Amino acid sequence: MSNPAVKLSEAEWKKRLNDEQYRVTRTAGTERPFGKVYEEFEKQGEGTYFCVCCGVELFTSKEKFHSGCGWPSFYDASKAKNVVERADNSHGMIRVETLCKRCGAHLGHVFEGESVSAATPTKRRFCINGVALHYVPAGGKAPPLLQLDDKSVSDKKEAVAKEAGVEVRKP
Repeated sequence: MSNPAVKLSEAEWKKRLNDEQYRVTRTAGTERPFGKVYEEFEKQGEGTYFCVCCGVELFTSKEKFHSGCGWPSFYDASKAKNVVERADNSHGMIRVETLCKRCGAHLGHVFEGESVSAATPTKRRFCINGVALHYVPAGGKAPPLLQLDDKSVSDKKEAVAKEAGVEVRKP
């Protein structure tokens, strides 16, 4: 995966996330199937699913479907540019991992060619850890995006401030 735009130290991620969110999203863990988060997911109506780490949009209820696997399932990413896929050969398996392109959070895996995904429009099933998602009901306010930690962005801000005659203070 290319370098994510949002980079925080492990200590900063631990401050922002609860223990389970950190374990899943930052260390490629997997939540229990059919847990409380999955039960909540099954009851959620129209809405949008954002990355719990950085706030970028990942999926919507339009792509959501009941797969019966015990984890939230979608047949496509609503903003494909925000979900990246890469080979995952861990644990003696050959799979495709899905990650948030913006912050590198582990979301889950995507499967093709199985009976469950064969019934979807894309013939794919994104099997996503519910703790990696932040749900906002239709009409609700999207979470704020975690600010980019990009030297080019801070350099540009500094240049614009100097041009405007504003004193730039560095931490």
